[in-house]
Amino acid sequence: MLLGLDLGTTAVKAVVLDPARGIVASDSLPNEHSSPHPGWSEQDAGAWLANALALIPRVCAAAGIAVGDISGLGVAGCVPCVLLLDEDDEPLRPALLYNDARAHAEIEELAAELDRAEVLRRTGAGVTQQSVGPKLRWLQRHEPELWARTARVAGSYDWLAGYLADTAFSERNWALESGLYDLDDDDYARDLCAAAGIERGLLGPIRDPRQVIGGVSGDVAAHSGLAEGVPIVAGLADHVSSAFAAGLAEHGDLLVKLGGSVDVLACSDRPLLDERLYLDAHPSPGLWLPNGCMASGGSGVRWFQRELAAGAGLAVLDGEAAATPPGAGGIVMLPYLLGEKTPVNDPLASGAIVGLSAAHGRGHVFRALLESFAYGVRHHLEVLAEHGVRPQRARVTNGGASSVLWKQIVADVTGLVLEPVVDHPGSALGAAYAAGMGTGAFAEWSEIASFVALGEPLEPRPEHAAAYDERYRTYRALYGAIGSAA
Repeated sequence: MLLGLDLGTTAVKAVVLDPARGIVASDSLPNEHSSPHPGWSEQDAGAWLANALALIPRVCAAAGIAVGDISGLGVAGCVPCVLLLDEDDEPLRPALLYNDARAHAEIEELAAELDRAEVLRRTGAGVTQQSVGPKLRWLQRHEPELWARTARVAGSYDWLAGYLADTAFSERNWALESGLYDLDDDDYARDLCAAAGIERGLLGPIRDPRQVIGGVSGDVAAHSGLAEGVPIVAGLADHVSSAFAAGLAEHGDLLVKLGGSVDVLACSDRPLLDERLYLDAHPSPGLWLPNGCMASGGSGVRWFQRELAAGAGLAVLDGEAAATPPGAGGIVMLPYLLGEKTPVNDPLASGAIVGLSAAHGRGHVFRALLESFAYGVRHHLEVLAEHGVRPQRARVTNGGASSVLWKQIVADVTGLVLEPVVDHPGSALGAAYAAGMGTGAFAEWSEIASFVALGEPLEPRPEHAAAYDERYRTYRALYGAIGSAA
């Protein structure tokens, strides 16, 4: 029996995977997100650990097994989070999440100090809101007392996996997305670390997803019921894990994740170096996952519910939006509620609602929000197409995929035939499968296909193409017209 944990931005999730039968149980506990200042995005890492330890006996009980029956464990999580850890590997402050936009001045400073094109060539990553270096410089500048106590810098899932095994490491895709990793040297670049104000020693050794990084420590065994020494693997970045667990296995496969953020991941037989995209490694050797991540998505939907809809349920809002025409009656929205990540890479980008009149109701505005995320997906597809990567097969997952309306809007705006992954357990499945690869329960990464179930495809409706083409042109023009918040 294999255990997979996923440190998501909205919840910690757990699954028990039987290699012979598939997932036999799943469970989750919510995470609280904090934004104490505009553009800030933080989470309490201690809550990740507490939720994970609480979920382990719950999910095992649901599976009808003893906690001691678990024979391998993997962790996935959002990337690249930034955690400052003390000499006991305890978090010194809340984690800075991937969509934290506070370090906009430091991004500009590092971009000016470094050769952006050369950084992109060496690392596969541009100097952007996603980069770890600017966030570290911000922390050194604004929280010097905490920085003085920092013994290590880590991400989310690699910290938790290492904490459970009492060891320290960096998983490869955290390294790739950090902007500090040299593709040619297969290690963190010391000059880029120096530019970020750190020494290489503050970052752990780099490990691949299936590598066993250690066993469950005695202390964790005593608190959790897990058997001491149970192998723990390095795990995966959540979006990589989710794409892999959705069956992306060949060049041209595509995944749209309608999660807390909207992600677009493409499977490629070569690395794509473009500062408008991020670059990750597929767990299967020789494959890559160039991808984009919008700063908002489900988080924007929750913002709309809370601030503009008096807490109305999603089914009610979907119904109101479905009753409005494609193109939202002329309303176009920019969903840059936390700045924007790819493809524009502007942490100060402003959101906007334009075309509003007294004839519009709440359903029009909510539909415009859903359409805006679909326009963002289309923007990413255009960037991928510039590199010759065009979808041959497209799938859709995550919480937003439960909304037939949102999925259909994405299909209509992009022209993609979308295959929904049914009851997709997300990144936790990929983490459990990686544990199986590390412990010998599976021989090939491709065996994941036996655990992927697909629903009825959503076909794009050509009668809506003209309206969406017109609104998309407006969407693309809006950012240039509105720009950034000063």
